[in-house]
Amino acid sequence: MPGYALIVVDMVKDNVNTQGHGHMDLEAQKIIPPILELTRAFRRSGNRVVFACDSFMEGDFIFKGRMRPHAIRGTGGDHPIDELEMQPQDLFLPKRRMSAFYKTDLDQTLRTWGVHTVAVCGIVTNVCVLLTALDAIQNDFRSVVISDACACHEREIHETTIRLYEGFVLAPIFRTVTVPEVVSEIEEVAGTA
Repeated sequence: MPGYALIVVDMVKDNVNTQGHGHMDLEAQKIIPPILELTRAFRRSGNRVVFACDSFMEGDFIFKGRMRPHAIRGTGGDHPIDELEMQPQDLFLPKRRMSAFYKTDLDQTLRTWGVHTVAVCGIVTNVCVLLTALDAIQNDFRSVVISDACACHEREIHETTIRLYEGFVLAPIFRTVTVPEVVSEIEEVAGTA
């Protein structure tokens, strides 16, 4: 049974096609091809794909800071961008806060699927991606951040975050890898290389 799940974080229309999430649109566009490669490889190898998506309510507490209202439920802006070709077998996971695990049933769903390793990509590297990856560890899953399939509004912040967690004390249950490395790993495990 395949034991990996790919969590694509916050690659929603309001974050990528507009400036709803700061100035992430330009950096987010750059990671569409590697994420598309990942989703296809995960599906091909029999592993699961989860689209964990910002999905806020009008007047949500999260907007009391500097973040502009965006990805409001019911507007369509809280759904994955069309370029990522979400498939019927993929899980659409609306989330109200940064981590895909926070107040969702993601941990239970992953256990039902027999997942032991969570691979995380998307935006924002130092916030939603990182918090999701660390919460995977908190829920007793191995965790992988896919460095070349994540982005931040500033490239330097992305690179610094990745550098901070390379060789982290929780290795090997928490790792940073590249797209080719994780694709090779899942294909080898699934015998589809």
